[in-house]
Amino acid sequence: MSILLMAIVSFLVAFFLVGYMRNYALKRNIIDNPNERSSHSTPTPRGGGVAVVVSYLLGLMLLIYLGYLSQHIGLTLISAGFTIALLGFLDDHGHINALARLAVHFLVAIGVVVSLGGFSEVGLFNDSLQLGWFANIIAVLFLVWLLNLYNFMDGINGIASIEAITATLSIGGIYLLFASDLSSQALFLLAACTAGFLLWNFPKARIFMGDACSGFLGLVLGILALIALKQDVALFCAWLICLGIFVVDATFTLIRRVINGHKMYDAHRSHAYQYASRKYNSHTVVTFGVLALNVLWLLPLAYLATQHYIMPEFLILIAYTPLVFLAVYFGAGKTENA
Repeated sequence: MSILLMAIVSFLVAFFLVGYMRNYALKRNIIDNPNERSSHSTPTPRGGGVAVVVSYLLGLMLLIYLGYLSQHIGLTLISAGFTIALLGFLDDHGHINALARLAVHFLVAIGVVVSLGGFSEVGLFNDSLQLGWFANIIAVLFLVWLLNLYNFMDGINGIASIEAITATLSIGGIYLLFASDLSSQALFLLAACTAGFLLWNFPKARIFMGDACSGFLGLVLGILALIALKQDVALFCAWLICLGIFVVDATFTLIRRVINGHKMYDAHRSHAYQYASRKYNSHTVVTFGVLALNVLWLLPLAYLATQHYIMPEFLILIAYTPLVFLAVYFGAGKTENA
């Protein structure tokens, strides 16, 4: 079976499963009702992202069976992704204590790092800085942060899906051009599954993704990025560049809020993308803006990072600089009306 056919089938499975999940959410009254911290104004069912999770996990099993993906990597993605998706699904149906959720996040992240064989051999800046065993701690923190920031950034129509689709297609294309033996098929498959959900969520949201999928996407993207790190630091830098909008907005917002005395897990709507959506009175404009930045700014820099003409770590700084300026411009992390 060709990857194109698999992608089409996965897209259709995800699309129709979202419709089923929408009916399920309406019958079970799994609804997001607008409040003062919301970026939407009408009650909307949530949990549609379960379709992305189910279709992608099934797709990974098929990739393993067909030999496109190693059994070890595939089972790591499936077991870790399923655990986080299940945790998010339970949280969507009834609140789970934040510390309990975080504990599970760390346990899953540690399990992934152990499964991947650790990262003690990682060196930065042309191997002039050897991280040693400390790299394993950074890898765990990276997974936990990416998992959570993806949840934080899933706040307006289409943005989480567009980020996942553009990142996976960008990196998948780079793998092909780079002649990497890493699985671009797993990336293209995730893009197809996410696109099946996107049609229900953008430009008008008929259902929201829910924690089951946002955390799942963050974790899976993080695992795929760490797999790239095992082969080449430059490929990992390319991942960080492609995910730059989410990384910068979420990190800048969190740091500013903590400095201003807010708790890390206080609900809010002070991310740059949320301020931008209110400024322009449109989710669509902001989501298309994210798409444009990903394709026109971050993708070329990510590709350049893999070519080693310029130190890839330095290209991350170049890529992130205008994103930081945008975060400052839109007031990311500021208290509203401050």
